[in-house]
Amino acid sequence: RTRFAPSPTGFLHIGSVRTALYNYLFAKKNNGIFVLRIEDTDQERSTKEYEADILAGMKWLGLDWDEGPEKGGEYGPYRQSERKGIYRRYLEKLIDEGYAYYCFCDKKELEAKKNYQISQGMVAKYDGKCAGLNKEQAAEKISQGIPYVIRFRVPEEKISFEDLIRGKVEFDCSLFGDMVIATSLDSPLYNFAVVIDDYEMKITHIIRGEDHIPNTPKQILIQRALGFPRTEFAHMPMILGPDKSKLSKRHNAEPVNYYYKNGYLPEAINNFIVFLGWNPGNEREVFSKEELIKEFSLERCRKSGAIFNIQKLDWFNGVYIRNMNPEELANASLPYLIATNLISKDGDNYLNRNKEKIDFAYIEKAVLLYRERLIKLSELPELVDFLFVGDIAYPKETLLWKSMSFEDAQTALRESERLIKEIPDDTFSFSKIESKFSEYFANPNASITNRGYLLWPLRVSLTGKKASCGPFEAADALGKKRTLDRIGQAIQKISQEI
Repeated sequence: RTRFAPSPTGFLHIGSVRTALYNYLFAKKNNGIFVLRIEDTDQERSTKEYEADILAGMKWLGLDWDEGPEKGGEYGPYRQSERKGIYRRYLEKLIDEGYAYYCFCDKKELEAKKNYQISQGMVAKYDGKCAGLNKEQAAEKISQGIPYVIRFRVPEEKISFEDLIRGKVEFDCSLFGDMVIATSLDSPLYNFAVVIDDYEMKITHIIRGEDHIPNTPKQILIQRALGFPRTEFAHMPMILGPDKSKLSKRHNAEPVNYYYKNGYLPEAINNFIVFLGWNPGNEREVFSKEELIKEFSLERCRKSGAIFNIQKLDWFNGVYIRNMNPEELANASLPYLIATNLISKDGDNYLNRNKEKIDFAYIEKAVLLYRERLIKLSELPELVDFLFVGDIAYPKETLLWKSMSFEDAQTALRESERLIKEIPDDTFSFSKIESKFSEYFANPNASITNRGYLLWPLRVSLTGKKASCGPFEAADALGKKRTLDRIGQAIQKISQEI
């Protein structure tokens, strides 16, 4: 039983996704259970908006949890804010058995002592001033309304554990001092609450980032005091930017919702993220989720930091786009085409920007034009917009290729118009268009022998762009009638210049 336990104090990020992914893969590989727990004890910073973003991101990535919010389970509730009674019971148990005590020290006094210890080259830790208070003394101070925290008595000993990724890790607990585990009986802190939750939810393996390593001995001590079995721990390497500093927004690391909005595929995200700390032991790079479940193991996780490289993510995304069939690509592209108002829905029908009915096959043909060169689906609307509008606007000078004059451009367009008209309506297709123009260029008597002079004005007249798909692909997608309409509009556009 593994768990992903995010705090809803921010949007779901790449680092959190890796934690979720590794826990998910490990659980599924071992026929286990993957639990989602929301750690929202920080009520000031936790919001429902962030929680909703986390849940939405997990669903989009296909990291379905077996137990947790929206699904329930026999070890719930799965939000820490709903588990205060459980924490209180265990806090009282630790206090009653002498493992924890009330501390009434003033914050300013504690800060002064800490600064003094540091100035003297000493380890900064709590000096145990309140550790000797008996229950009656503590109760009297509480009755007087004196603010308190609850501290756990940390024994002066060494604690070691066998990390499933790093091997043996050891800590000297005498350096810790008695740690605060709650600010009141109803306000537990992280290291305490997480131990209770993991025990109550029967978690067997805790897979998380190496920044949690210092928390592990503290949690082991609390487990031991409460008589809980020790969980297995595995700490993943840090994710670093290309400059090997801690990953941040300046490295193009964004929340997961950014990647959705900008046209990345969840399969590409997962495939990219799994390599931030794991390798399959061979040169293979592209894995489906099912293949990752089969191949994943903690033994192949490395200890050193993993580099986040946005270019590599772009490469993965391009690979997955090219592997999609026309129907899959069209369905994945629809949200981006709709968001830019190129397409709208009217019941079961699709409409273009002019509110003309278009069928799904037309959308498939449109998105296929750029499948081989797409990096992100969000790029698509700007590339294919010419297919979903009526008239297209572009500077007439765009029709000119190199030193071409407007007279040359008009001649070329009329020649293309003639060739297009000669193709029968019922056989109008890319292959027929390409064949017709190939025959033209093969004819020694052709009036235009330079391919650029003929094809550049044609392509621009159809797409309105300096850079686009080829003219034959554009004509095929538009269909014969709209192709001839666009050529006619281009001829009209430049006629006044002649």
